[in-house]
Amino acid sequence: MTIKIGDKLPNATVFEFFHEETEGCSLGPNKFEVEKELAGKTVAILALPGAYTPTCSAKHVPGFIAHFDAFKAKGVDEIWCISVNDAFVMGMWGKSLGAEGKVRMLADGSAEFTKKIGMELDLTSRGMGVRSNRYSMLVKDGVVTQFNVEAPGVFENSTAEKLLSQI
Repeated sequence: MTIKIGDKLPNATVFEFFHEETEGCSLGPNKFEVEKELAGKTVAILALPGAYTPTCSAKHVPGFIAHFDAFKAKGVDEIWCISVNDAFVMGMWGKSLGAEGKVRMLADGSAEFTKKIGMELDLTSRGMGVRSNRYSMLVKDGVVTQFNVEAPGVFENSTAEKLLSQI
């Protein structure tokens, strides 16, 4: 089943790497439950095939970082980037992009969340294994209110600008 507008996102465990210890979060990967993290919040989510890949690094994530203030001004509490990578890779990638404090770089290393929402993309023939399809969505209190999915190899519908225009 593929998630759609009006659906509640399923619970899954994702991981986030912290470079510095904070209250309630230790240094290194920390485990979070999607359902708890979304409760009472408006969250913009972008997902992509992989950290450090060309389109993801040059366009997708940087667009959300650049428009952080505009998302906040429209009532978005958090921006999440989800990828089927491990938390260490997502943490270092986020640091290299300047995402800290703007975009939460969440690792779905086993594709648990990605599979539950029907967005897995099989790239085993290209040596990348199972990944996430590229998309963006707006979620209010766990319910999908906007959902923009890309065809494989395309980057048009899931941009920060498009999601901002839908809020």
